[in-house]
Amino acid sequence: MKVLIITYYWVPAGGSGIQRWLKFVKYLRDFNIEPIVYTVNEAKYPIIDDSLKNDVPNNLEVLKSPIWEPNDLLSIFKKKETKTSAGFLAPNPSFIGKVMQYVRANYFIPDARKFWVKPSVKKLKKYLKENAIDAIITTGPPHSLHLIGLQLKKELGVKWIADFRDPWTDIDYFHQLPLTEKSKAKHHQLEQEVLRYADVSLVVGETMKKNYQKFSKNIHVITNGFDYGLNNKMNVILDKKFSITHIGLMNADRNPEVLWRALLELCEEDKEFTEDLEIKLIGKVAEEVEKSLEVHQFKNITKIAYVPHKEVQQHQKTSQVLLLAVNKVPSAKGIITGKIFEYLQAKRPILAVGPEDGDLAEILAKTKSGAIVDFDDVVRMKKEIKLLYNQYKKGALEVNSENIEQYHRKKLTEKLSIILKQVVNS
Repeated sequence: MKVLIITYYWVPAGGSGIQRWLKFVKYLRDFNIEPIVYTVNEAKYPIIDDSLKNDVPNNLEVLKSPIWEPNDLLSIFKKKETKTSAGFLAPNPSFIGKVMQYVRANYFIPDARKFWVKPSVKKLKKYLKENAIDAIITTGPPHSLHLIGLQLKKELGVKWIADFRDPWTDIDYFHQLPLTEKSKAKHHQLEQEVLRYADVSLVVGETMKKNYQKFSKNIHVITNGFDYGLNNKMNVILDKKFSITHIGLMNADRNPEVLWRALLELCEEDKEFTEDLEIKLIGKVAEEVEKSLEVHQFKNITKIAYVPHKEVQQHQKTSQVLLLAVNKVPSAKGIITGKIFEYLQAKRPILAVGPEDGDLAEILAKTKSGAIVDFDDVVRMKKEIKLLYNQYKKGALEVNSENIEQYHRKKLTEKLSIILKQVVNS
């Protein structure tokens, strides 16, 4: 069986966007499925991680075509602007920034990669007619890639799976965009059309599945995962200090104010705690977070802008506590940051900030891997930190997580292979 995977993010891209399908491609051959990747040529990825080339299977066929991105024309104006993880400008942009944000939100629907759709459809129609491909897969964001799948489905009747690594209109920043009512309606119309036409849609969590089942019954959950072995106690020396480590982008929506407030109170109450505490932030930190940290004036803060993915595991395994921060947005209950699964693999206690009745909370409860505290519950946060700190002082800070093998990338690829074969044989 051969499948064509259409993805914007591919090696040498770094960050979270590439991980899901790089790992699926890595293991698909183990289940008698040959992947072919179609991606952009010379994309301007914000993060480069050459170490990920090691995960690409030998002799993998990779098709590429150039992409024109309108952002290139605006680069002269954007140099001084701060952007969100999705490329939109952060809160409080300049006047020019606001104009750019309005134009991008309302004239590039569903996103600024829309101009890759038409040439890609033309190229792939020719390729599919000349090559025996059993199914195509589109993965977004950018959700414009689903329009490639939609058009190929309509014109050629190919078997098509649409993979949503993040929601479309329920994505964390959607409500912040300066969208007109007409633009909002267009987004919803395209999203629903993709869901209706796709043979199967994949999502990463139960909340997404529930929301999308209004438009399609063929929705399957395949979470993200981790890709290392599970024996993590060999040659691991934990941080000497009581380290609370966050790995990944910490944007304004993820600023864990409840944690900073709880830590400040604990520092004021206990001098020894102040001396023991270390806050480690590995990844890009938004200006809003920087300002919060300045206000609270913590004594020991370590910041590392970015480390290659292969080095992330070491930071995860040596930290005393791993911090997860969910975006404080209307769609927070459905957010499952991909970092949770690598945190599970590290087998260190997880302290999360987010809805106590959301998808992330359910994973933490089922795996017995940590605790989650609501965005504004300082009292509960202090209690959880004290429990962790007391165990740290006794030299007994550990976690006995359960049932995490289901999140290994190879196990998840096996689940994908079953769905793929069902689609192709239906």
